[in-house]
Amino acid sequence: MITVSAISYLNTLPFVYGLENHSIRKDIELQFHTPAQSAKKLSEGTVDIGIVPVATIPFIKNNLILPQWCIGAEEKVASVMLCSGKPLSEIKSVTLDSESATSALLVRILASRYWNIVPLFVTEVIAEDTLDTSEAYLLIGDKALRHSARFKFVYDLAQEWIEFSSLPFVFACWTANRELDRDFVNAFCDALAFGVRNIERAVERDSRGFEKNYAIRYLRENVSYKLTDKKKAGLTEFWRLAMAEHMSKVRWFG
Repeated sequence: MITVSAISYLNTLPFVYGLENHSIRKDIELQFHTPAQSAKKLSEGTVDIGIVPVATIPFIKNNLILPQWCIGAEEKVASVMLCSGKPLSEIKSVTLDSESATSALLVRILASRYWNIVPLFVTEVIAEDTLDTSEAYLLIGDKALRHSARFKFVYDLAQEWIEFSSLPFVFACWTANRELDRDFVNAFCDALAFGVRNIERAVERDSRGFEKNYAIRYLRENVSYKLTDKKKAGLTEFWRLAMAEHMSKVRWFG
């Protein structure tokens, strides 16, 4: 059995539906985690495959990105948002959601290279019932879909990245921590494709508490699932800037 870590957000619903309703199901043990937990388990070797934030992939030993499918965006993504009670120029601090390293790193890159602001970043587990709409938060996944409209100023990070780089963005990729049988990988990717082709059926079974037409529209219009060459180029550029961002935080003694 191959152990697979999936993410329990609305945006992965088609993938989960595909894996659970394809012949691959008999060959996998399917678990559900947050993006950060999925990356941790893949890095530790307690799962074999995970859909993980792309910022974590370079740090996973023997990482192997599976082909064809990802969680990406070619326009607004609607589920990775900087939400604030103040405009960008007045933001002094941003609370980052600890569930995804990629989104946290992306907002840092945009702040320093595109928005030209230097806020204080604080990472926390963001509880939905404690949001203060006068403050600034990085909200991701279902939290962003449910609560971003409550804030006066809202910045879609995928759209901001596309305007900054002229490239699409990839938030998460299916990644293994070892070589896998080619026939298994082909079947796994076929299961993901089956799910993406059957978004309505996936939502009919489980809409994650969202109104069904809204969920279908979001999955069709905001999330872009194909891992195209342009998305790979956007991902490469993000990794280049991420490395520079990490290096900028190194301090030398003396």
